[in-house]
Amino acid sequence: LFGIFQQTSGDLQGIFFDSPISAQYPGRGEFLEAFAKKMSRASEISTIDEIERLWFELQREMTETGKIVRFEAPVLLADGRQATREVIRLGAFDVVSAEPAKYLSWRGETQSLAELKRQPGGDTLDRLDDYTSSDDPVARIDLDPTGGSLLERLVEAPGLGDRIEQGGLVGYVIMALGAVALLVALERLISLSIIGAKVAAQRRNIDSPQTGNPLGRVLMAYHENRGVDAETLEMKLGEAVLKELPSLNRFLTFLKIIAVAAPLLGLLGTVTGMINTFQAITLFGTGDPKTMAGGISQALVTTVQGLCVAIPTVFLHSICSTRAKAVVHMLQEQSAGLIAQYMEKGGRA
Repeated sequence: LFGIFQQTSGDLQGIFFDSPISAQYPGRGEFLEAFAKKMSRASEISTIDEIERLWFELQREMTETGKIVRFEAPVLLADGRQATREVIRLGAFDVVSAEPAKYLSWRGETQSLAELKRQPGGDTLDRLDDYTSSDDPVARIDLDPTGGSLLERLVEAPGLGDRIEQGGLVGYVIMALGAVALLVALERLISLSIIGAKVAAQRRNIDSPQTGNPLGRVLMAYHENRGVDAETLEMKLGEAVLKELPSLNRFLTFLKIIAVAAPLLGLLGTVTGMINTFQAITLFGTGDPKTMAGGISQALVTTVQGLCVAIPTVFLHSICSTRAKAVVHMLQEQSAGLIAQYMEKGGRA
């Protein structure tokens, strides 16, 4: 019988060690440890009170797993400070703080509650806040059926900022190029949209050319060179159109270069990361797969960053190039129409 008591108390120590119920009932582990030691000695015998408490602790652990309880408990905050907070224990699944609404983790090694270093995203915290601030006995809330282990693994997953940081220097260069490409593309889209609107307005008013748009300047060149032969006029209008090309196609080549260079930089970061991974294997061996997996993951991040920059840049370059070509086509169309009209009049003003 005493052997069964000793085995049961040892099993309960492991359960209490990982159970968040111990945050509400501290000191249970010390009793079980002392009880197990007493059972292992041949010179001592347990009392009826100790045997009854063993049964009571076993029964209380089972009944408390089905309860939702509010109580005050010390909590280790994310910034390292310790504060007493009102916490809510959801059976043996999770422990959350009521104000502010955050998920907590039970640290068995220190027998204390601590805020998760990063809270789960999405609508999880909103539902938790609604639950903690509402008196409704039935509410929707996210639970971790593993007792907190799955939630800790979930919040340890790297976010967007962590991924960018994993890319290192090459990753920052790629992201900087992506930001520059985005700004340049926005500037080109806005400028070409404004130029296109001005050219369209000038097209509706051919007889009154304005120098504030490419078509107006082409029309000015036509009016300034009336009276010359048709071949000369064609060359003058062609020259006027060519003068407009640099301003229309400005920075488009730069966007194309970024679209090509970003994947190459990503490949450079991948190769550099793999070199660092193999150096770590040389120093520490292959005993820890996490070391290799982490290095490979970091190496592949730069490739992802390069592709994430290159693909949108290709689309932006295509859109800007299409708009610039549309304006150039309109200029060429109007210059050809002016030359044809001029030749119909026999080269007269």
